[in-house]
Amino acid sequence: MENDTNFHGLTKQEVESSREQHGWNILTPPPKTPIWKQLLEKFKDPIIRILLVALALSFVVSCYQFFSGAEGGDVFLEPVGILVAVLLATGVGFYFELKANRKFDILNQVNDDVMVKVLREGRVQEVSRKEVVVGDVVLLEAGNEVPADGVLLESLSLRVNESTLTGEPVVNKSCKEEDFDADATYPTNKVLRGTTIMEGHGYMRVETVGDQTEYGKVYTGSQIENTVKTPLNLQLEKLSRLITRISYGVAALIVVGRVIMMLAHPEAFQSWLQIGAGLLNTFMMAVTVIVVTVPEGLPMSVALSLALSMKRMLEAQNLVRKMHACETMGACTVICTDKTGTLTQNQMRISATQFLLLGDKGQQPLRLDTDDAGRLVKECIAANTTAFLDETDIVKPKVIGNPTEGALLLWLRDQGEDYAAIRQRVEVEEQLTFSTERKYMATVVRSFLLRGKRMLYVKGAPEIVFALCRGVLVEGREEKPEAWKEYVDHQLLSYQNKAMRTLGFAVAELDQESTESCFEEGRLKAGLGLEFIGFVAISDPVRQDVPSAIGACLDAGIDVKIVTGDTPGTATEIARQVHLWKPEYTEANRITGPEFAALTDEELEARVRDLKIISRARPMDKERLVKTLQKKGEVVAVTGDGTNDAPALNAAQVGLSMGDGTSVAKEASDITILDNAFSSIVSAVMWGRSLYQNVQRFILFQLTINVIA
Repeated sequence: MENDTNFHGLTKQEVESSREQHGWNILTPPPKTPIWKQLLEKFKDPIIRILLVALALSFVVSCYQFFSGAEGGDVFLEPVGILVAVLLATGVGFYFELKANRKFDILNQVNDDVMVKVLREGRVQEVSRKEVVVGDVVLLEAGNEVPADGVLLESLSLRVNESTLTGEPVVNKSCKEEDFDADATYPTNKVLRGTTIMEGHGYMRVETVGDQTEYGKVYTGSQIENTVKTPLNLQLEKLSRLITRISYGVAALIVVGRVIMMLAHPEAFQSWLQIGAGLLNTFMMAVTVIVVTVPEGLPMSVALSLALSMKRMLEAQNLVRKMHACETMGACTVICTDKTGTLTQNQMRISATQFLLLGDKGQQPLRLDTDDAGRLVKECIAANTTAFLDETDIVKPKVIGNPTEGALLLWLRDQGEDYAAIRQRVEVEEQLTFSTERKYMATVVRSFLLRGKRMLYVKGAPEIVFALCRGVLVEGREEKPEAWKEYVDHQLLSYQNKAMRTLGFAVAELDQESTESCFEEGRLKAGLGLEFIGFVAISDPVRQDVPSAIGACLDAGIDVKIVTGDTPGTATEIARQVHLWKPEYTEANRITGPEFAALTDEELEARVRDLKIISRARPMDKERLVKTLQKKGEVVAVTGDGTNDAPALNAAQVGLSMGDGTSVAKEASDITILDNAFSSIVSAVMWGRSLYQNVQRFILFQLTINVIA
């Protein structure tokens, strides 16, 4: 692409000018709170403040008793006891949060040393991501992360993973108007920072950098301080106000009563000194009542309960960064959850196969290791692909390249086949990589498994591939396409109605001696004798623990809503699979992002409790949903793993990010689910409710003692 472009790129002077005008391509990091400030935060608790007042008053009383001639130093036991209670209550919470944040910092380390190819002064140069400026022309190649927001100048079969911003793993991008998707979450001709090029290549002109990018806006939104108070804080504030009023009321009655007694018996107070001593004694009695009324053990009990819950939740794979999240989960009434990577595995897998049109017709499953038909399918998949598997993690191998092609390789792996060994022993003669224009990929090989035959393997959109074929292979026999078209169309429609992607496969045995190319002007030549051998259905499967976990949440009285950037059909199908979408639901229970944005605040408040699915949602739609639910009195928890979830994670009373999610999502959350299991949320709710019960029991015990005292 370096040779066929007409772009010249920026000059050095233009780069410096752009940098001065628009700044560096860096995200402003959130300010780190000093440790001493983190400690002082613990003293903002309303009960702690009452205790501090009680400590000061108790110290005054003890000093008075000491200088009045009281024997021994035990007169200072009361203020010392209150001081110890305050230090324990604040110190325990501070220690556990500090420890959790250190673990989180290790978990959230990010490497920013990323090099980017840009076109400057007519030649390609490599610069670090932070040095990219507005106006730069950036080369986009498969595997690259897009460094900034920009508009496409050229593109060829460009497919982008937008899951960090929208939840969609694969989105087609093009600079041609005829390819524009009117329903796309972001314009088809724009690529955004933080997304990844899955395949194809192109050039983009940078339009915004740093905090001004969509990624940057989400990142900034995730840092806005959340002032929503937790349910326990609200209840403790109410309790502290009640205790304050009662204690001051009783103290005032004591003062009034003692003054009335002094006026009723004036003979007992013959001098101003006696009157002063009597008033001072009255004041000390009133202060003593106030000190005794304050439940000094309450903050320590709450802190210890929270600390114990943090420890137990960590054992259940929930890393709690902020103590209040433990108790708030117990009061949670609504969970707003992302789909991709939270409810689903975020890894495309084969859901159904019909090779040689077997499977749904009562035949034996295809054996890949025993006959020519099986070997044909095996080699067709392994040789005709550009994807790879990173099998460093044996349990969950990582797909490198197109996730749809990766699903095929994972299916082979599940059948006990080594795709890499097959691919290495096949001699590739020529290849057409997949393009969004022709919607298929083709490879000519000298076969290894079929005794050196010269084979043409094709895969792509089933309707396109089917139309290229002269026949259909059925159990080893070739039949006319017309006889099978209705069946194939029906099967494909049934898979697509379940929000699955489909791929069709065709093969042709070529003349062994011929050296003539099968391709012409970037497409297959006519008359190659292709035979349709079948199709597969591909989906991002639901995590195994999700249906039961969502059922447990619903049984516990917690409403669950799906908020995703994916299509309405896919979102509804996933909701159906996890038993969240019921047959009686209508269009009133789901909405798309554009429709959601068009609602006024009053209209949204009227509908918000009935909504179960929001599809094609943008990051700020999620945040608006959370804040509207909070206005309606709901206690909201948000789960997510992408950058697009960060504002909502921050706005919610509790934000739960996935352990393999983006750093922005984890930074905005209160709890990180280390094992990525939705069922861990159920554990968090259990511990939260248990904590609530413990605090309630202690308050009842403490106040009973204080009333008697």
